[in-house]
Amino acid sequence: MGYTVDWSQRPTYSPEQLDRYFDRIKLPEKYRQSPILQNSANSDNEAALSFLKVLERYQVAAVPFENLNLHYSVQRSVSIDPQKLIEKIVDSDSERGGYCMENSTLFGTVLRSLGYQVTSVGGRVNEAAQPMSASKNWRGPKYDGCSSMGSMPIVPWRIITNESPRRNHMVNLVTIGEQKYLIDVGFGSNGPHQPIPLTRDVEFHNVGDQSGRLRYGPIPQHTNKNQEQHLWQYEIRNGSADWIQAYCFTETEFLPEDFTMMNYYMSTSRDSWFTFHVVCVRMLLDEGGENVVGDLTLFNNSLKRRIGATSEVIQIFNSDEERVSALHNTFNIHIGPADRDTIRHTISEIL
Repeated sequence: MGYTVDWSQRPTYSPEQLDRYFDRIKLPEKYRQSPILQNSANSDNEAALSFLKVLERYQVAAVPFENLNLHYSVQRSVSIDPQKLIEKIVDSDSERGGYCMENSTLFGTVLRSLGYQVTSVGGRVNEAAQPMSASKNWRGPKYDGCSSMGSMPIVPWRIITNESPRRNHMVNLVTIGEQKYLIDVGFGSNGPHQPIPLTRDVEFHNVGDQSGRLRYGPIPQHTNKNQEQHLWQYEIRNGSADWIQAYCFTETEFLPEDFTMMNYYMSTSRDSWFTFHVVCVRMLLDEGGENVVGDLTLFNNSLKRRIGATSEVIQIFNSDEERVSALHNTFNIHIGPADRDTIRHTISEIL
């Protein structure tokens, strides 16, 4: 009898790896008694949603949104292989994280390992939500693509799909019962830090004075705005300001090969801001660990802290040594001498 491969299967983590992940995100012991860990997420919808909220909250508070491998690394590469992510983020003595495809791949694999129904999908980020939007006067609403076909390298062994070249963000959709939820642990301080039901126009509190909502429809760049091209759009606003379209996403499942291609572009192209800006963002919880209340954001030469609606600059870096020290002292991220030296004479070095 021939052996048939089930190509729909995705990698999962062992119980021992999950235990180490729970240690990494500092999950309190009281949550480790969840029935989900005994009976899987398919057993109880209410318990599944409750535990999902807890995991997402502790994930964003422990695993930073960062791109340090593109600036402080001898290899200067980003792997989204689930086992490599365990080695980097969970088993390292440095509290590393990653950018969207790293953090969302790790978290999606954790959820699948617990029995959640997870669909990984691609999205486009609005230029007005980019970290350098103010300096470049980007007002949107204009969505980036991952690349144009003309700028992609020739990769004869990889089949280029219709979807993957046009996306630059990854999120997970989790289905509990009949309801789908947006799960995003890779959009930094402006991301949704809780499961968001895929329900049109329902507003929710995000953090501080920021609100979020999901809309459904065509995006401004669509020439044909028929129903077939409608997309979910995650929007944010601060206080009573105007709504900003942050990113849009599809419900169409992406394959691991699609994300491999997207990851290659985002980590190598000079059109990707990740290759010339240094970022590290970790969300902050209240004393009881029940709510996300702010964030610590290192971006290029500054470190800021936001609690509620109040943001303050903690430090301006005058040298790369000061930035590396802040990564160590504030984020518990250790950059070794060999990796530290690789930023010399690059556009992201602080002189």
